[in-house]
Amino acid sequence: MGILQNIASFIVVIGLLVAIHEFGHFWVARKTGVKVLRFSIGFGHVIWRYQKDEHSTEYALSAIPLGGYVKMVDEREGDVSAEDLPYAFTQKPLWARAAIVAAGPVFNLILAICIYWGIFMTGESGTRPLVGEVATQSLVGQAGFNRGEEILSVNGLITPTWKEAINTLLSTIISANETVNVQVKTEAGEQLTHTLIIPKGLAQDHQRLFKELGLKAWQPLIPPVIGKVVKDSVADQAGLKTGDLILRANETDFNDWITWVNYIQTHAGQSLNIVIQRDNRPVDIVLSPESVVNQGKIIGKVGIGVQIPDGLFQRLKVNYTLPPLAALNAAIQRTYYYSITTLEMMGAIFIGKASVDNLSGPVSIAQYAGQSAEQGALAFFKFLAIVSISLGVLNLLPIPVLDGGHLLMFAIEAIKGSPVSDTIQIIFQKIGMTALLSLMVLALFLDIGRLFS
Repeated sequence: MGILQNIASFIVVIGLLVAIHEFGHFWVARKTGVKVLRFSIGFGHVIWRYQKDEHSTEYALSAIPLGGYVKMVDEREGDVSAEDLPYAFTQKPLWARAAIVAAGPVFNLILAICIYWGIFMTGESGTRPLVGEVATQSLVGQAGFNRGEEILSVNGLITPTWKEAINTLLSTIISANETVNVQVKTEAGEQLTHTLIIPKGLAQDHQRLFKELGLKAWQPLIPPVIGKVVKDSVADQAGLKTGDLILRANETDFNDWITWVNYIQTHAGQSLNIVIQRDNRPVDIVLSPESVVNQGKIIGKVGIGVQIPDGLFQRLKVNYTLPPLAALNAAIQRTYYYSITTLEMMGAIFIGKASVDNLSGPVSIAQYAGQSAEQGALAFFKFLAIVSISLGVLNLLPIPVLDGGHLLMFAIEAIKGSPVSDTIQIIFQKIGMTALLSLMVLALFLDIGRLFS
């Protein structure tokens, strides 16, 4: 079911983004007077088509849903009748041709802005980005972070939730930024800016990066009060009950639930003298934690759950909404930020400052699409926006066969006053196709490696 969901989500994402991209080309072509012969989503065998009459655009769905195309009247692709010649792409002025080519990736970026705009206006909820325990030797410790501070922005980008803060921070670092400015609000209400200094090469090792970064979420101290006792468990047999407050074990005092859990896990099979408070009086109980295997390690387990006090986590919850104009501004900023981050990442990979492991192929994209779909509409639309930005930025790169490559040829034409010769364009297209296919093979190879790692 997971694989089928991943595939279905992948098809929906790619189909929608391709449709938006090609519609950009199509719409601007029609507006500038170019005749469009076919608008197709997908490649290969046509499985559905519609055409009002022989003079109208044919709309088609094709069998391979990994792209699409807009076929226009174009002298480079064959003979054009005298009747259609005025509507040919090649007959249009340079600005019109450039606008048609640029419209595809621009529409992808506009889609991302619209998605973020809707998210910011309707609002989102999550965990407030509060900093937890800070180790002195960690990167956040060296930058001056303190427990209880709330992260407001990363390099100027607003981060209303913990997930947004972490994703923005990591993507900024991984895109080869060696300094990151994080604005925080202290528990006293004072706003400060901490500057993270990232050692060279650390961004390429994601696991080491997250460990040395040392950024942990704030967690409230939960009293060690039992909220549930599993039937026939060690705790049940020893006589523990719901509502009991755990005071100490073998002379070790407990003030919070996590400390108690850690103590039990490290004392598997040992006899423990437990002192609890029940009905405002101390009660002595003896129990031996059961030994269980967890991730290859033996830990202790007694079979109880914690009682969460009412309203304890209210400080952690945040609902974030913006009025329309402010939401639009935030959406543009978010799209711009991820566009620049994507460019920086690609540049860092090209010059060797970032690992190629950051590349994602169709398998990884399908997995992410399925996972985001499982998490709900909000997560799915955020994923859609990120992929749309990546698609838009990638297509604007000056690589032959991509939209950016065509724009490069137009720029040269504008400078020299005449089109680049067909021979030169064909050579550049072959180079671009080779580079693009090599990148796709590398991304697929990395995907396969991730599946077996």
